[in-house]
Amino acid sequence: MPAYKAPLHDIRFLMNEVLDYPAHYQTLSNGEAADADTVDMILEGAADFCENILSPLNQSGDEEGCTFDNGEVKTPKGFKDAYDQFVQGGWQGLSFPEEFGGQNLPQSLNLIKSEMMGTANWSFQMYPGLSIGCMNTILQFGTDEQKNLYMPNLVAGTWSGTMCLTEPQCGTDLGQVKTKAEPNADGTYNISGTKIFISAGEQDLTENIIHIVLARLPDAPAGTKGISLFIVPKFLVNADSSLGERNPVTCGSIEHKMGIRASATAVLNFDNAVGYLIGEPNKGLHAMFTFMNTARIGTAIQGIAHAELSFQGALPYAKERMSMRALSGKKDPEKVADAIIHHADVRRMLLTQKAIAEGGRSMIYYAAQIADKMADALERGDTAAFEAHDDHLGFYTPILKGFLTELGLEAANHGMQVYGGHGYIKEWGMEQIARDARIATLYEGTTGVQALDLIGRKVLLTSKGKVIRDYTAEILKFCGQHARNKYMRRFAWDLTKLCAQWNALTVRIMLAARKDRDIVSSASVDFLMFSGYVMMAYFWAQQAAVASAKLASGEGQETAEFYKAKIKVADFYFERMLPRTQGHAEAMVNPSKTMTSLATEHFSFDY
Repeated sequence: MPAYKAPLHDIRFLMNEVLDYPAHYQTLSNGEAADADTVDMILEGAADFCENILSPLNQSGDEEGCTFDNGEVKTPKGFKDAYDQFVQGGWQGLSFPEEFGGQNLPQSLNLIKSEMMGTANWSFQMYPGLSIGCMNTILQFGTDEQKNLYMPNLVAGTWSGTMCLTEPQCGTDLGQVKTKAEPNADGTYNISGTKIFISAGEQDLTENIIHIVLARLPDAPAGTKGISLFIVPKFLVNADSSLGERNPVTCGSIEHKMGIRASATAVLNFDNAVGYLIGEPNKGLHAMFTFMNTARIGTAIQGIAHAELSFQGALPYAKERMSMRALSGKKDPEKVADAIIHHADVRRMLLTQKAIAEGGRSMIYYAAQIADKMADALERGDTAAFEAHDDHLGFYTPILKGFLTELGLEAANHGMQVYGGHGYIKEWGMEQIARDARIATLYEGTTGVQALDLIGRKVLLTSKGKVIRDYTAEILKFCGQHARNKYMRRFAWDLTKLCAQWNALTVRIMLAARKDRDIVSSASVDFLMFSGYVMMAYFWAQQAAVASAKLASGEGQETAEFYKAKIKVADFYFERMLPRTQGHAEAMVNPSKTMTSLATEHFSFDY
């Protein structure tokens, strides 16, 4: 298994030189505390924890997995001690209010910390990671009493949180939720039903688990308009925050999964469990999306996490493994063969991994700034600003989640391929990365669901294409600023053409949908992938612009090789990966009949 090394140079490059985090933090009401020394201390501390505590548990955790016995779940050896160190370090409360014991730092710092943790050990990251959305939901929609009762221990990390959405008969289509909430005279509710696929739904790391549960009131309207949200603790909580009796929430089993085996995925049975309404009745879906947006950005991080870890495993192997001679001549003449890194196809795979990890990281870090602005607007009570930032992030979310997880899986597969047959052997750890990466395209909404959300809701229904026009206008402004730069001119020209094409494709699909409604669905994944490649190209162009300017000015000569590498990877992305857009462009505008004309009864393997 690759030993994780936090890419601090690249992280600092994005934060300080490309996205100007210091200036960004100065615009936030809680940004003053995020000074250079504090940020550096957090980055170094997180790197140390991830490299020395979490990374060594990644492969052993996969091999041991979680164990289930009569409703109790035991995490792999070392996880409880690592979690205790996580709590002692105050890592869970990084971006939460001081009144609840947090450090009140911007949310982006928590996301960056989560990236390091997830790359080092994604299974471990899921235990505290699911709590973030739970806390955000309580903060935004809970009463003062609920906040005071639950937040301090959640912020400390001694309690954890989950989100209980999925049921045996429904996943994405939450209108089919059957879990019931019967009101009691004391204002509580009895929650009954079964929830499945609940990450960290049961474990031995925390004293209590606070479940956020979707359920229906007796008089609720049908469908998604009749869903309410409830707080259902594993142990009831007394007024002084001490633990009371066990709530009838039991773990029926845990799933036996392809990957992330050290993360417990539970079936939870609620048998008249005591619950507390959070938010307004029948408006739980709205509140739930606070959690889901957090979770989807977190899942997008998984795409770059696995790309980074797979690259860190593949690169040293490619430098050491000897096989055949390079076509351009001997590179290691004193040895029987050349290292495989000298073969162009191996370099293609390594560069693809690097382009995905570093390009995706810049996309995530920009989205993290939007999340900071949302949190700041919410804190200031500026509803209009909050909604504007929420809409802005809403455009990014399906692209980040759908596109980056698909590319993260591709990068993980390349890591196995670099190893050849050894990549298929467990002891090297590369196949674990591919298994762990596979779930990222599925949970929190599959790629198809993200694609339909992007084109159906965000582009066509809500904005009538305006969101694409606005975003491409931003890119074109960047292109105009760099059109006369000899080096950047080619990037600017490619992006300009793609922006025009993106708008044209949007209009074509919009017009075609008037007669062919299914084209929205049939074109959706190609539209999402096209959008993702263009967006990543824009972020690679930004990195290249900064790197080329640094080299031209003579600044940062001590890191000149880093800047040169940035430019080379940007070149690779534009020349070798960005052309993929044209296949997606051609496919998305074709009529849906090739998908819909085959009668359902003809989908058969028995003729």
